Amino acid sequence: MHKTALVLFSGGQDSTTCLASALSRFERVETVGFDYGQRHHVELVARIEVLAQIRALFPQWAHKLGEDHLLDLAVLGQVSDTSLTRDTAFAMEKSGLPNTFVPGRNLLFMTLAAALAYRRGLEVLVTGVCETDFSGYPDCRDDTMKAMQLALSLGMDRRFLVDTPLMWIDKADTWALAEQLGAASGQENGASALIDLIVEYTHTCYLGDREHRHAWGYGCGSCPACELRMRGFEKWSARRDKAVNLPDNVSL
Repeated sequence: MHKTALVLFSGGQDSTTCLASALSRFERVETVGFDYGQRHHVELVARIEVLAQIRALFPQWAHKLGEDHLLDLAVLGQVSDTSLTRDTAFAMEKSGLPNTFVPGRNLLFMTLAAALAYRRGLEVLVTGVCETDFSGYPDCRDDTMKAMQLALSLGMDRRFLVDTPLMWIDKADTWALAEQLGAASGQENGASALIDLIVEYTHTCYLGDREHRHAWGYGCGSCPACELRMRGFEKWSARRDKAVNLPDNVSL
């Protein structure tokens, strides 16, 4: 049975939910982030705030949360011509992929995370990629992650497990999962505490906007990441409101 994990942690909603999932299941959890010259560089500040809040608000998880690592991947920004690494408008390319796609990003992330996990003696790589609510990124697909798990395990002669808690759920279900994980943490009012933490401290907006506060968190409200997060929050909120208003003998 696996006992240790390394979470690929950007400081966004998805990776924070994955971190909570890892802390609920493993005995020792470390985190790794990547500085690749992203426009939303503010996420690197957000991730430190999120980690501090988890340690403060969830003592049942705090003792499991180990070292945080930040890797310099400036070379990725240098070889990428995308709207996440250049000051260009968000658009769809002729290939059918959005220009927010950074070629090779997740492949490089997984390779370096595995190298770090090898050195740190960590068994599981936890990442927030998903096929259900995604922008068509080929390096977020389940087949890609399965292939990476095999290649990394063979190439490093160590059996890694690539864990993808969000692979088959949409953004509304990601909010619901965070609520469930908070409730199961053993912390009083843990469900609302984790949701409030995600809203207030995580960062997803591609433009790095931390000035505009919405019910779902900070962001410009119009970039692809904000729109996805907003729609998921609204769908999840509507589902919760409906459940609250149901008669006692009826459930969803």
